[in-house]
Formats: sequence, structure tokens, C-alpha cells
Amino acid sequence: MDILTVLNLGDLAQAFSKMGMFPVFDLAYYIVSIVYLKYEPGSVEVSRRSPVASWLCAMLYCFGSYILADIMLGSSPVDYFQHNSHILLASAVWYLIFYCPLNLFYKCVTFLPIKLVLVALKEVVRTRKIAAGVHHAHHAYHHGFFIMVIVGYVKGSGVALMSNFEQLLRGVWRPETNEILSMSFPTKASLYGAILFTMQEAHWLPVSKSILILGFTLFMATSKVVMTARHSHGSPFALIESWICHLLFGSPLGVGEEDHHHPPPAVAPSSPLKTKEELSEGARKRKVKKAE
Repeated sequence: MDILTVLNLGDLAQAFSKMGMFPVFDLAYYIVSIVYLKYEPGSVEVSRRSPVASWLCAMLYCFGSYILADIMLGSSPVDYFQHNSHILLASAVWYLIFYCPLNLFYKCVTFLPIKLVLVALKEVVRTRKIAAGVHHAHHAYHHGFFIMVIVGYVKGSGVALMSNFEQLLRGVWRPETNEILSMSFPTKASLYGAILFTMQEAHWLPVSKSILILGFTLFMATSKVVMTARHSHGSPFALIESWICHLLFGSPLGVGEEDHHHPPPAVAPSSPLKTKEELSEGARKRKVKKAE
């Protein structure tokens, strides 16, 4: 019975790893990404004043990871824009989120039960992108394990690593929001995931890629759904990171996610987490009122 259970799990993981992402999962990824763009201070004003700049920002939110990974691997940064169906779908989502009458589309996709489903689907895409990034880097640099980790990390982090450039398109310059200086949970998880997939690619991890994809997807989807439902900025890694940083780097114990990502009250509006991933309910309501 145990053998049959393992075989069934393997078959499920294999089928899941071969599941196509377009259009359902990609659509969810684009919706959540552009919703986060609309959360950004000043993004609605930019969409009214300069639709082209707003559209470019939306494309960076949707495809920034591909652009940055292509640059790192020596490909053209506009290579992904040859996929017309993806560009058109992301553009349609951008238009509906920013310009739909009465903000109806935005209100529907940010309704919490629907948003939780979309967030979970987005994490499916994130995991697949990390695995694909490591795999592509493995083909280009067969023994370049650090390169595999970096490319997988970039693929999973999305626009977060290009946030300062994206802000410039909106006429904003806030270097203190650099994601490297203050990592959000998805960025950290992308790094850890890239390490795991690199270990699997190098045969240092005794597990199949399909099982790893399924397991990491379940972890990411569950974590993000819980964090979104609770409007939490915390991280499941905070306690472990606190002890490791104290042991290896002498950091004070108890410095967790909240301490790193919440500056003093005087500069609270500039908190990177509040402008990148999950805003609090009060901030979200203020944005909806402003957009209306």
C-alpha cells in the first residue's frame, strides 16, 4: 500500500510538473502582479498622466524576471516580447485594472476569496520559473552552480530586483527600497528555492524534479495564502534566519522580518514591503478610494 501511495504521488507530481501555465496560471500571475503595481503610491496618477509609462511598468511587473535573466544569459532583453499572446493578455489585464469603469475589475480581483485563489496560482508560476531558470543556466553553464542559483533567483524574484528602475519610469527615486537591502518573503523564498533546484540539478538532492516542484509549490502557495489572508508581512524563515545570523554574523537575536522591513514611523510610507507585495487593509482601502 505504501509503494502504491508513493507511485501515485510520483504520478501526480509528474502530471503537475507538465501542466501548462498558459492561460489560466499566467493570467493569475499577471492579475496579482499588476494589482501590486496599482498599490504603489502614485501609480494611478501615472496611469492617467502617462498611459505609456504605466503600461511599461506593468510589463516590467509581469516580465521583468525574463528580461533580467535574458540579460544575464547573454540573450536579447526584448526576446520574451515575441510571445504576442502573453503580451496581449498582460496588456488586457493592465487596462482592466487601471481603466475599467467604476473600478469593477479591480474590486472583483481584490475581493479576498478571489484574491487568495489568484495568489496561490501565482506561486505555481513562480516555482515553475525558478525551476526553468536553473535548468536553462545548467545547460549554458553545466558546472556553474552559482550561476544556476543566481538565474533561478532572478527568475523567481520578478520585478523586485528591478524595482528601482521601475520606479524611475514612474518618476520616483527611492534607493532605500532596494530589494537586496531589504528582502521580502517571496524574494528570500526564490533564493532558497533556486538553491534547492540547483542541488537537485547537480544530483545532490535525492528527489526528482517533479516532486520538488510539487513540494515547493505547496509550500509557497500555502505561505502566501496565509500571509495574504492575515495581511501579514512576516516570514516563515524569520526565526531560523535570526538564529543563523546571530551565530554566523553576530546579529542581535530577535531581529526578524518585521524589524528589517518596518522603518521608523517618520518614514513608514516608504516601507518596501508596503509597496511591493502585501499592503495592509487600511492602505488598500485608501488606494481604492483614491482610484475612484
